[in-house]
Amino acid sequence: MTDEPTIDLQDWLKFAGLVGTGGEAKYLIQGGEVKLNGETETRRRKKLRRGDEIEIEGQRFKVDW
Repeated sequence: MTDEPTIDLQDWLKFAGLVGTGGEAKYLIQGGEVKLNGETETRRRKKLRRGDEIEIEGQRFKVDW
């Protein structure tokens, strides 16, 4: 077990400015519009770690803090 920082997928989408509200994040994630490390991710509370790659609407982003 590590003490590596994590953030929920829905919170990261808001933090990154890709959505304005939690409702928008829910719609995109549960609608299958978000990929995490190349795989469709439908869990809003999926924990992200540094280095994870998010793809949404054809754009790719890397989780880094």
